[in-house]
Amino acid sequence: MTKNNRTIAISLFIFFFLSVSIAKAGEMAMTVDKNFYPYAPSLIKWQKSEADFTPPEVCAECHPDKYTEWMGSMHALAFKDPVYQGELNFAVDAVGHDIAKQCEGCHSAAAVVKGQIKGPGLAGLTPLALAGVSCDVCHSISGHTHWQTPYHQPENGSIILSPGKNSEEGPVLTKYGPFAPEEGCGEDFHQCVESPLHLNSELCAGCHQVFHYKTHFPLEATYAEWKNGPYAVNDIHCQDCHMVDIQTFRRTADMLQRPKREEYKHYFNGANFLLYFLTELAAKKDGNDELAQSAHDKYEMAIARLKAAAELEVSPVYRNDTLAEIKIRVKNIRAGHNLPTSLTNVRQLWLEVTAKDKTGKVIMTTGTVNKKGALPENVRMFNSDGQNEAFHFAIDPWKVQSFSRHDTIPPKGYKDVYYGLAAPKGSPITIEVKLRYRQADQKVAEKLLANLPKDMNLKEIYGINEVPILPIIDIAIKMVTINTKD
Repeated sequence: MTKNNRTIAISLFIFFFLSVSIAKAGEMAMTVDKNFYPYAPSLIKWQKSEADFTPPEVCAECHPDKYTEWMGSMHALAFKDPVYQGELNFAVDAVGHDIAKQCEGCHSAAAVVKGQIKGPGLAGLTPLALAGVSCDVCHSISGHTHWQTPYHQPENGSIILSPGKNSEEGPVLTKYGPFAPEEGCGEDFHQCVESPLHLNSELCAGCHQVFHYKTHFPLEATYAEWKNGPYAVNDIHCQDCHMVDIQTFRRTADMLQRPKREEYKHYFNGANFLLYFLTELAAKKDGNDELAQSAHDKYEMAIARLKAAAELEVSPVYRNDTLAEIKIRVKNIRAGHNLPTSLTNVRQLWLEVTAKDKTGKVIMTTGTVNKKGALPENVRMFNSDGQNEAFHFAIDPWKVQSFSRHDTIPPKGYKDVYYGLAAPKGSPITIEVKLRYRQADQKVAEKLLANLPKDMNLKEIYGINEVPILPIIDIAIKMVTINTKD
């Protein structure tokens, strides 16, 4: 064989080897055993028996306090959330309903395994389906398959639902809870089983760790953010912050001490104040005062939780005895995961900075939202930018295959931001800094809420004719006066 022929042969071998390797790597990227995970890309499992799931209204008969706490919560509203329904509608149009099951598997798990959900919208669905993450979804979780997932970690609903079992006398309902059952627990309606899983974050992990259905890119990594942070090290779990009132939340985060048993409530409260806001509108329109009050209380709780999450520090930077910059430190003091978390390419957390001279004249400003709810360009944002496989900006979950920028603040961590500032020597400058948050960009929200399924009408449900300017929350505000040196 000539030297050229050997070179060509070696090149062909290398090309063949790389092609096979790349193909195998591509095949392994998100290989799911459909026999083991029959609802894939949702990785939820159902230990099917004659025992059926129980609607939350039935649970309320014996647990009215728990039902009241759950009512109007994020779990109760998970499937009816109009922003979710708008996104689901886009997803089904773009990639089909089979792929959209990944979302539905967490937003209404019991209805998915029973085949009750055929696509976006609320029409014709059972109360169990509409209840989203109902009492029986969480209390039917008998275990998880986090280690059996393609990448051996929690993701895309990797929980096992076991609402009951068969017996010679007929189906027996089985409910799992965090503590040893007291005598008479469940009476003649269901059995009670102590479940240590219900006291730790692995219970929540399957649905709060979301990966792209095909490429396996982590779109949401809330569990991983917690797992790799100081709260996990100190045995503080999701339930310890999100199933308690604000005072208990503050104490838990500050002292890294788990709540007492009686302090746990079924609030499931987080940062999604927008859904509480919309739910209160809908409840008032329907004349449902109890739900309206519940949504309002949870809205206030979410605002208080956000305002407790972060702090600001502002300090001058001098060079050659002259003010050169101001440094703003944003500290995540109480969120047990990154700030923000969840769909970080949609959430918006940014700094609004205004500097004034001694006469009150504005000499620098940035980050101010205009009357239409739009942010200016080049605002300092703490979130992520998604991109597709062609490295182009993307925001839809089925398109995002990586982040071009990921800049969130870890638990008990901080980020520093510098702003150049020119000012006359000897003139004091007043700096006002706001750390602001909203659920999404105004145009994104308008796009999603304009794409609701036909059976969901903003006017009929919420009494509004157009998408309102999204609420913005000032998580932290800091005002300081800085002297420019002579």
